[in-house]
Amino acid sequence: MDHDWRTDRIGSALAGENPSVLRRLDAGFAVIGDTQFLPGYSVLLADDPGVGRLSELPRDRRRAFLADMDRLGEAVELACRRSDPAFRRVNLEILGNTDGFLHAHVWPRYEWEPAELVGLPVWLYSREHWSDPRHALGPAHDGLRAAIGEELDALARRDAPAAS
Repeated sequence: MDHDWRTDRIGSALAGENPSVLRRLDAGFAVIGDTQFLPGYSVLLADDPGVGRLSELPRDRRRAFLADMDRLGEAVELACRRSDPAFRRVNLEILGNTDGFLHAHVWPRYEWEPAELVGLPVWLYSREHWSDPRHALGPAHDGLRAAIGEELDALARRDAPAAS
């Protein structure tokens, strides 16, 4: 690939060239976040790079995207709860203020977060948290990455329609 996959996250996922993809879901791609200052941070990317808002999807695709967001959120919760006893909850957000394509953030939250931030939106963390190389996605996150993928698989099996 002659370009950085980060410049076209959805296109690179569709082409099988986005290394952050955890799983292909019904209406998008579950990906692990570039930064892991809150371990397990993941993103759901819509599978159509031309869609900028949830309201641009037909009703059935909206439901599928929201169901995928729910599944990714539950997978992150299950994996993070197992990996860290200080896990508190998952926050789900569809914002779109910076990136113009439809995506949803899945933020695990922990008891060990600074007291002044633990109850606030993650976006209030300092810029240094976002860009600190110590928090960059890397091999140290392989175990959690695999655990989230396994939970996604298990939830897909659980939610699959029964054969008749």
